[in-house]
Amino acid sequence: MNYRITILCENSVGSISGTLGEHGFSALVEWENSSLLFDTGQGFTLLHNAQRMNKNLHQLQDVALSHGHYDHTGGLLPLLRTCGGKRIFGHADILLPRYRYKDTGENISLGLPYPKEYLEGHGAVFDFSNQYREICKGIYMTGQVPRNTDFETGDSGLFLDVSGTVRDPFNDDQSLIIPTEKGLVILLGCCHSGLINTLEYAALLTGCSDIYAVIGGTHLGYCTGQQLDQTVSALRKWKITKLAASHCTGFNAAARLKQEFPAAFQSAHVGYSIVV
Repeated sequence: MNYRITILCENSVGSISGTLGEHGFSALVEWENSSLLFDTGQGFTLLHNAQRMNKNLHQLQDVALSHGHYDHTGGLLPLLRTCGGKRIFGHADILLPRYRYKDTGENISLGLPYPKEYLEGHGAVFDFSNQYREICKGIYMTGQVPRNTDFETGDSGLFLDVSGTVRDPFNDDQSLIIPTEKGLVILLGCCHSGLINTLEYAALLTGCSDIYAVIGGTHLGYCTGQQLDQTVSALRKWKITKLAASHCTGFNAAARLKQEFPAAFQSAHVGYSIVV
Protein backbone atom coordinates (compact mmCIF):
# COMPACT_ATOMS: atom_id res chain seq x y z
CA MET A 1 0.00 0.00 0.00
CA ASN A 2 1.25 3.47 -0.91
CA TYR A 3 0.92 6.63 1.15
CA ARG A 4 1.06 10.16 -0.27
CA ILE A 5 2.25 12.88 2.10
CA THR A 6 1.56 16.48 1.08
CA ILE A 7 2.53 19.62 3.01
CA LEU A 8 -0.50 21.94 3.32
CA CYS A 9 0.89 24.54 5.75
CA GLU A 10 4.47 25.67 6.15
CA ASN A 11 6.57 28.81 6.42
CA SER A 12 7.40 28.87 2.70
CA VAL A 13 5.68 27.94 -0.53
CA GLY A 14 6.74 26.07 -3.63
CA SER A 15 5.65 26.35 -7.25
CA ILE A 16 1.89 25.74 -6.87
CA SER A 17 0.21 28.97 -7.92
CA GLY A 18 -1.87 30.76 -5.30
CA THR A 19 -0.70 28.83 -2.25
CA LEU A 20 0.20 30.80 0.87
CA GLY A 21 2.79 30.42 3.62
CA GLU A 22 2.50 30.97 7.35
CA HIS A 23 4.57 30.15 10.42
CA GLY A 24 3.09 26.73 11.07
CA PHE A 25 2.89 23.16 9.89
CA SER A 26 0.32 20.73 8.52
CA ALA A 27 0.67 17.62 6.39
CA LEU A 28 -1.98 15.46 4.75
CA VAL A 29 -1.42 11.71 4.55
CA GLU A 30 -3.55 9.90 1.94
CA TRP A 31 -3.89 6.19 1.16
CA GLU A 32 -6.52 4.14 -0.69
CA ASN A 33 -9.74 6.09 0.02
CA SER A 34 -8.65 7.42 3.41
CA SER A 35 -6.69 10.35 4.80
CA LEU A 36 -5.20 11.72 8.02
CA LEU A 37 -4.27 15.33 8.75
CA PHE A 38 -1.14 15.78 10.86
CA ASP A 39 -1.29 19.20 12.54
CA THR A 40 -3.35 22.12 11.24
CA GLY A 41 -1.07 25.15 11.02
CA GLN A 42 -2.15 28.48 12.54
CA GLY A 43 -5.45 28.48 10.68
CA PHE A 44 -4.82 31.17 8.07
CA THR A 45 -3.81 28.94 5.15
CA LEU A 46 -5.02 25.36 5.75
CA LEU A 47 -8.35 25.52 3.95
CA HIS A 48 -7.08 27.88 1.24
CA ASN A 49 -4.07 25.74 0.37
CA ALA A 50 -6.07 22.51 0.48
CA GLN A 51 -8.47 24.00 -2.05
CA ARG A 52 -5.64 25.20 -4.30
CA MET A 53 -4.19 21.68 -4.25
CA ASN A 54 -7.58 19.98 -4.77
CA LYS A 55 -7.46 18.23 -1.39
CA ASN A 56 -10.94 17.51 -0.03
CA LEU A 57 -10.81 17.92 3.74
CA HIS A 58 -14.56 17.30 4.02
CA GLN A 59 -13.84 13.59 3.56
CA LEU A 60 -11.22 13.68 6.29
CA GLN A 61 -12.18 11.85 9.48
CA ASP A 62 -9.05 11.98 11.64
CA VAL A 63 -6.54 14.58 12.79
CA ALA A 64 -3.33 13.93 14.75
CA LEU A 65 -1.70 16.76 16.71
CA SER A 66 2.04 16.66 17.34
CA HIS A 67 1.86 19.03 20.33
CA GLY A 68 -0.15 21.91 21.71
CA HIS A 69 1.38 25.01 20.10
CA TYR A 70 -0.86 27.45 18.22
CA ASP A 71 1.04 27.09 14.93
CA HIS A 72 0.14 23.39 14.86
CA THR A 73 -3.37 23.55 16.36
CA GLY A 74 -4.81 26.91 15.32
CA GLY A 75 -6.33 25.52 12.12
CA LEU A 76 -8.45 23.05 14.06
CA LEU A 77 -11.42 25.37 14.57
CA PRO A 78 -11.64 26.56 10.93
CA LEU A 79 -11.39 22.91 9.86
CA LEU A 80 -14.22 21.83 12.17
CA ARG A 81 -16.43 24.77 11.21
CA THR A 82 -16.02 24.17 7.50
CA CYS A 83 -15.57 20.42 7.19
CA GLY A 84 -17.48 18.98 10.16
CA GLY A 85 -16.52 16.94 13.20
CA LYS A 86 -13.23 15.04 13.40
CA ARG A 87 -11.54 12.61 15.74
CA ILE A 88 -8.45 14.25 17.24
CA PHE A 89 -5.48 12.10 18.30
CA GLY A 90 -2.84 13.48 20.63
CA HIS A 91 -1.45 13.67 24.15
CA ALA A 92 -3.61 15.20 26.89
CA ASP A 93 -0.96 17.87 27.50
CA ILE A 94 -1.84 19.57 24.21
CA LEU A 95 -4.42 21.42 26.35
CA LEU A 96 -1.82 23.01 28.67
CA PRO A 97 -1.15 26.76 28.54
CA ARG A 98 2.18 27.54 26.84
CA TYR A 99 4.30 30.68 26.79
CA ARG A 100 7.47 32.10 25.31
CA TYR A 101 9.10 34.22 28.00
CA LYS A 102 11.68 36.76 26.86
CA ASP A 103 14.56 38.37 28.73
CA THR A 104 12.71 41.68 28.47
CA GLY A 105 9.94 40.28 30.69
CA GLU A 106 7.52 40.01 27.79
CA ASN A 107 5.58 36.79 27.49
CA ILE A 108 3.65 35.50 24.50
CA SER A 109 0.92 32.89 24.67
CA LEU A 110 1.75 29.95 22.39
CA GLY A 111 -0.83 27.36 23.36
CA LEU A 112 -3.91 25.86 21.74
CA PRO A 113 -6.03 28.95 20.95
CA TYR A 114 -9.41 27.44 21.90
CA PRO A 115 -10.78 25.66 24.98
CA LYS A 116 -11.39 21.92 24.67
CA GLU A 117 -15.11 22.33 25.32
CA TYR A 118 -15.44 24.92 22.56
CA LEU A 119 -13.78 22.62 20.04
CA GLU A 120 -15.95 19.72 21.19
CA GLY A 121 -18.96 21.93 20.57
CA HIS A 122 -17.82 22.16 16.96
CA GLY A 123 -17.47 18.41 16.56
CA ALA A 124 -14.02 17.57 17.90
CA VAL A 125 -13.77 14.14 19.54
CA PHE A 126 -10.50 13.94 21.44
CA ASP A 127 -8.63 10.64 21.78
CA PHE A 128 -5.71 11.14 24.17
CA SER A 129 -2.82 8.78 24.86
CA ASN A 130 0.85 8.98 25.78
CA GLN A 131 1.50 5.49 24.40
CA TYR A 132 2.75 4.21 21.06
CA ARG A 133 -0.31 3.17 19.05
CA GLU A 134 -1.71 2.60 15.59
CA ILE A 135 -4.15 5.42 14.90
CA CYS A 136 -4.96 4.61 11.26
CA LYS A 137 -4.14 1.72 8.95
CA GLY A 138 -0.36 1.35 9.03
CA ILE A 139 0.17 4.78 10.69
CA TYR A 140 1.45 5.01 14.25
CA MET A 141 1.92 7.78 16.82
CA THR A 142 5.08 7.54 18.87
CA GLY A 143 3.52 8.38 22.19
CA GLN A 144 5.69 10.27 24.66
CA VAL A 145 9.30 10.22 23.45
CA PRO A 146 12.06 9.40 25.98
CA ARG A 147 14.89 11.93 26.24
CA ASN A 148 18.05 9.85 26.13
CA THR A 149 20.59 12.08 24.39
CA ASP A 150 22.65 14.43 26.52
CA PHE A 151 22.91 17.16 23.88
CA GLU A 152 19.30 17.69 22.79
CA THR A 153 18.40 20.37 25.31
CA GLY A 154 15.83 22.10 23.13
CA ASP A 155 14.53 25.67 23.21
CA SER A 156 15.24 27.33 26.56
CA GLY A 157 12.64 30.10 26.19
CA LEU A 158 9.45 28.00 26.40
CA PHE A 159 7.43 27.74 29.61
CA LEU A 160 4.13 26.55 31.08
CA ASP A 161 3.56 29.69 33.17
CA VAL A 162 3.34 33.40 32.46
CA SER A 163 6.22 34.25 34.80
CA GLY A 164 8.68 31.93 33.03
CA THR A 165 9.54 29.74 36.02
CA VAL A 166 8.25 26.33 34.87
CA ARG A 167 10.08 25.16 31.77
CA ASP A 168 7.92 23.30 29.26
CA PRO A 169 9.01 19.62 29.15
CA PHE A 170 6.94 18.97 26.01
CA ASN A 171 5.72 15.60 27.17
CA ASP A 172 3.03 15.91 24.49
CA ASP A 173 5.52 16.03 21.61
CA GLN A 174 4.75 13.13 19.27
CA SER A 175 5.61 12.16 15.71
CA LEU A 176 4.07 9.79 13.17
CA ILE A 177 5.71 6.58 12.00
CA ILE A 178 4.76 4.82 8.76
CA PRO A 179 6.63 1.53 8.22
CA THR A 180 7.10 0.85 4.49
CA GLU A 181 9.01 -1.60 2.32
CA LYS A 182 11.61 1.12 1.75
CA GLY A 183 12.07 1.70 5.48
CA LEU A 184 10.47 3.91 8.11
CA VAL A 185 8.86 7.19 7.15
CA ILE A 186 8.85 9.57 10.13
CA LEU A 187 6.67 12.67 10.04
CA LEU A 188 7.62 15.38 12.53
CA GLY A 189 5.68 18.35 13.84
CA CYS A 190 8.32 20.37 15.72
CA CYS A 191 10.27 17.49 17.24
CA HIS A 192 10.69 19.22 20.62
CA SER A 193 11.81 15.84 21.98
CA GLY A 194 14.93 16.07 19.83
CA LEU A 195 15.46 14.70 16.35
CA ILE A 196 17.87 11.97 17.41
CA ASN A 197 15.75 10.97 20.41
CA THR A 198 12.79 10.61 18.06
CA LEU A 199 14.64 8.57 15.43
CA GLU A 200 16.11 6.26 18.04
CA TYR A 201 12.72 5.74 19.68
CA ALA A 202 11.05 5.03 16.33
CA ALA A 203 13.68 2.39 15.61
CA LEU A 204 13.18 0.87 19.06
CA LEU A 205 9.39 0.80 18.75
CA THR A 206 9.34 -0.79 15.32
CA GLY A 207 12.45 -2.95 15.48
CA CYS A 208 13.55 -1.32 12.23
CA SER A 209 16.65 0.87 11.91
CA ASP A 210 16.21 1.58 8.20
CA ILE A 211 14.83 5.09 7.82
CA TYR A 212 13.70 6.02 4.33
CA ALA A 213 12.32 9.52 4.95
CA VAL A 214 12.20 12.11 7.71
CA ILE A 215 9.74 14.90 6.93
CA GLY A 216 8.81 18.02 8.89
CA GLY A 217 10.04 20.39 11.59
CA THR A 218 13.24 19.59 13.49
CA HIS A 219 13.35 22.67 15.79
CA LEU A 220 17.06 22.96 15.08
CA GLY A 221 16.51 26.61 14.21
CA TYR A 222 15.97 27.37 17.91
CA CYS A 223 18.80 25.26 19.32
CA THR A 224 22.44 25.97 20.02
CA GLY A 225 25.20 25.55 17.48
CA GLN A 226 26.64 22.80 19.64
CA GLN A 227 23.37 20.87 19.51
CA LEU A 228 23.27 21.28 15.72
CA ASP A 229 26.84 19.98 15.42
CA GLN A 230 26.09 16.92 17.51
CA THR A 231 22.80 16.30 15.71
CA VAL A 232 24.59 16.32 12.35
CA SER A 233 27.18 13.91 13.69
CA ALA A 234 24.50 11.56 15.04
CA LEU A 235 22.47 11.72 11.81
CA ARG A 236 25.32 10.26 9.76
CA LYS A 237 24.77 6.77 11.14
CA TRP A 238 21.19 6.58 9.89
CA LYS A 239 21.81 6.86 6.13
CA ILE A 240 18.46 8.57 5.56
CA THR A 241 17.37 8.58 1.90
CA LYS A 242 15.16 11.69 2.12
CA LEU A 243 15.61 14.39 4.76
CA ALA A 244 12.79 16.82 4.02
CA ALA A 245 13.24 19.57 6.60
CA SER A 246 10.62 22.18 7.24
CA HIS A 247 9.04 24.84 9.48
CA CYS A 248 11.13 25.29 12.68
CA THR A 249 14.33 23.90 11.16
CA GLY A 250 15.33 27.47 10.31
CA PHE A 251 17.37 28.79 7.40
CA ASN A 252 20.82 28.33 8.91
CA ALA A 253 20.18 24.79 10.15
CA ALA A 254 18.56 23.85 6.84
CA ALA A 255 21.58 25.17 4.95
CA ARG A 256 23.85 23.10 7.20
CA LEU A 257 21.79 19.96 6.61
CA LYS A 258 21.87 20.61 2.87
CA GLN A 259 25.66 20.95 3.02
CA GLU A 260 26.16 17.82 5.13
CA PHE A 261 23.57 15.60 3.37
CA PRO A 262 23.31 16.95 -0.20
CA ALA A 263 21.81 13.80 -1.71
CA ALA A 264 19.14 13.42 0.96
CA PHE A 265 18.15 16.99 1.82
CA GLN A 266 14.92 18.45 0.46
CA SER A 267 12.85 21.49 1.44
CA ALA A 268 9.37 20.46 2.58
CA HIS A 269 7.53 23.67 1.70
CA VAL A 270 3.83 24.10 0.95
CA GLY A 271 3.03 21.77 -1.94
CA TYR A 272 5.87 19.33 -1.28
CA SER A 273 4.58 15.82 -1.91
CA ILE A 274 6.04 12.37 -1.66
CA VAL A 275 4.65 8.89 -2.30
CA VAL A 276 6.02 6.13 -0.07
